[in-house]
Amino acid sequence: MRVSQSVFCQLAVGPGQSNRDDGSPVGSIYLILHLLFLSSPTRLLASATSPPCLRPSPVMASPTAFSAATSTAGSLYGLANGGRRAHPVVVSAAFSVRASSELAKFSPLRNLSFPSPGFRVSRPRPWRTPGVAYATAATEKSVHDFTVKDIDGKDVSLGKFKGKVLLIVNVASRCGLTTSNYMELSHIYEKYKTQGFEILAFPCNQFGAQEPGTNSEIKQFACTRFKAEFPIFDKVDVNGPNTAPVYQFLKSNAGGFLGDLIKWNFEKFLVDKNGKVVERYPPTTSPFQIEKDIKKLLAA
Repeated sequence: MRVSQSVFCQLAVGPGQSNRDDGSPVGSIYLILHLLFLSSPTRLLASATSPPCLRPSPVMASPTAFSAATSTAGSLYGLANGGRRAHPVVVSAAFSVRASSELAKFSPLRNLSFPSPGFRVSRPRPWRTPGVAYATAATEKSVHDFTVKDIDGKDVSLGKFKGKVLLIVNVASRCGLTTSNYMELSHIYEKYKTQGFEILAFPCNQFGAQEPGTNSEIKQFACTRFKAEFPIFDKVDVNGPNTAPVYQFLKSNAGGFLGDLIKWNFEKFLVDKNGKVVERYPPTTSPFQIEKDIKKLLAA
């Protein structure tokens, strides 16, 4: 399968932006996407039409290389902003229907499935390293079992939301997705809050450092600019060794195509009235696109 250079550049840095070959995260993402989508079953060759950052030296492809590529791509996603407006690079490319169909032909990958955005993936994860980081979430059976801190530093038991449908979102104030997501989240919350629906917003500064403010600044931003009335909680990590236990639980119950990693700001988890994770949506899925799923759970 071939992807033209112009399309490839738009996937990686967005329309109208030039690519970089300076060892930057964007340049690295070019290579990862090449590994994922431009490879043959046995060998990868950078062609004359490939972006400059793809060197014309052969690289052997294997299931191990593919696994490493997908894992690295997920990690690089959160580094790709580089001062520019963020683009959901890996998410958009990873779910390319054409790429999925081509990859499925490769003999090492024939038993893999390629889910579409919003598709819940529940499967064993033998690569997960046992240890303290996962111990807390492993003992919990539902979202309702967790206690978190709100934006004012007070403990809140998520058990108070039993019987309600929840949309859990990692938010940021300076992301290119901020305005549209906050506006749509506020609209949906206003529409369904009296029917047993809640939005739980968790600020996170791990993606392009786009949530650098204090809790009070975050609260003022959300409540003043967007009139947000839904609960906003303490700033948390959603990836890495300091991942909040509730996010360990969410990710372990709904992995994505590129693994458990949260890919960017405004990734969303839909939770039913019993505290079970039903769906996971990439950052590119708008709240309005989730509305039909919310209505189904409210009616259940």
